[in-house]
Amino acid sequence: MEKSLIATVVVVVLALALASGSFVIVDSGHVGVIRTLGAVQLEALPEGFHLKKPFMDVIEEMDIRLRKTESRATAASRDLQVVSTNVAVQYSLNGAVAPLTFQKIGRGDVVETTLISPAILESVKAVTAQYTAEELVTRRAEVKTQIQLAIEDFIDTTLAQKEVVGAVSLANVAITDFDFSAEFNRAIEDKVRAEQEALQAVNEKLKRVTQAEAAAAERTLAADAEAYQIEVASKARADAISREAEALKGNPTLIQLRIAEKWDGKLPQFSGGDVIPLLNFDAIRSE
Repeated sequence: MEKSLIATVVVVVLALALASGSFVIVDSGHVGVIRTLGAVQLEALPEGFHLKKPFMDVIEEMDIRLRKTESRATAASRDLQVVSTNVAVQYSLNGAVAPLTFQKIGRGDVVETTLISPAILESVKAVTAQYTAEELVTRRAEVKTQIQLAIEDFIDTTLAQKEVVGAVSLANVAITDFDFSAEFNRAIEDKVRAEQEALQAVNEKLKRVTQAEAAAAERTLAADAEAYQIEVASKARADAISREAEALKGNPTLIQLRIAEKWDGKLPQFSGGDVIPLLNFDAIRSE
């Protein structure tokens, strides 16, 4: 009985082990790479339930979802400024090529450390050397495009050498930060400050010129107005004198009236007597 019970337990255990080893469930967002007695099979298992050969097949899961890795590269710009660049790369593994990728390179973390990160470092150094430190900032979009193209070229060349073309797909490359030396940062600050001061000086000069021109224009307008008033008054006075001369010319009575208007009412005084002399209107008129 004891031997029979032990035999039954062994059979059950073997049956359970055989049953559990005869299937596999591949998680979503992954593919399964089949290794049969260590040999990689070129057909990948999609996500879901699959049967496998017990004790012979081992399933390696590879993540084919979008992933991100960041690297920091320090390089010299064209004007020999030390620049540290943070680059973030979004990429994914091609599920159809996953078995070859596993065979020729390794799992996803190995792909990142041996392929993606070196591609970032090498590409950043190569592209940074083509621009000055100032151009890296002012032409950021162009620099980003050049770095992405360099990373793609590095990856494609490496994969072609390993005969795993198309194993990695780049989704996006982003430059998250540029760090320059303290000396360069101070030089940029000094340059910006000088430009601001120069602009302020130009604005102040323009303001003074504008104010001077306005004052000159105001003085010109005032002088023109005064001259116009003098001219109008002079013409009016000349016209009045001309009209009065015409009136006096043909009216002797009016002449006598003007003479009387000029007399102040005082008689001339003579010493030696109280005789009042006669008025000589002709003499007065001649005045």
